[in-house]
Amino acid sequence: MPDPPTILVVDDEQSYRQALSVALEREGFLVDVAADGVEAIERFEASRPALVLLDVMLPRMSGVDVCRELRARGARVPILMVTARNAEIDAVVGLEVGADDYVTKPFRLRELIARVRAHLRRAPSTDGRDEGSSDVIEVGDVRLDVGRHELVVRGTTVALPLREFELLELLLENAGRVLPRDVIIDRVWGPNYYGDTKTLDVHVKRLRAKVEPDPAHPERIVTVRGVGYRYERPRET
Repeated sequence: MPDPPTILVVDDEQSYRQALSVALEREGFLVDVAADGVEAIERFEASRPALVLLDVMLPRMSGVDVCRELRARGARVPILMVTARNAEIDAVVGLEVGADDYVTKPFRLRELIARVRAHLRRAPSTDGRDEGSSDVIEVGDVRLDVGRHELVVRGTTVALPLREFELLELLLENAGRVLPRDVIIDRVWGPNYYGDTKTLDVHVKRLRAKVEPDPAHPERIVTVRGVGYRYERPRET
């Protein structure tokens, strides 16, 4: 039987670290903790967690900078930002540098654990690669290799965090069709997702920066006002 997944809890408030540790351990998870940003990087390298609960406001190194650094090091595990309600904008910035989701304090433990489980269900294997799969989706000059978790845009390999990858996969699979916002959220984040729909908009913005020739004037991932998004197929020439 495989070991239960490890959750890295990063928070400078001991009361939150303790409460989260107890709640997660009761649910069968292993828990590692860090009290500041620098320690978070060290504990991530040591314990290789399956998911990170990362507070935004941290001593020595902010949660946003920790998230940016983990992604720069190639970490593909889900990262959930935790922030006070009056600092929600910081969590949105966290999404822009690679976080998968955010939750605001005070939060319900049951809701948080539901989100943790939802993200873990959609996370890749430990090495982040499924050698048995060779599914490739190609639309114009965008090529997505699902088995290798690899995106190539105009001949250049582009790194994608897990949630961006799953969102792009869904859009490419349905190229030419309008996908309603609730359908996208259900398919990518799961039917029990409790978060803000701004999460979807931030992920779309990040994807546009990677696949659009001109992200300020998107022609591939287009907004269908009042409905959702559509990935445009290239015009025949």
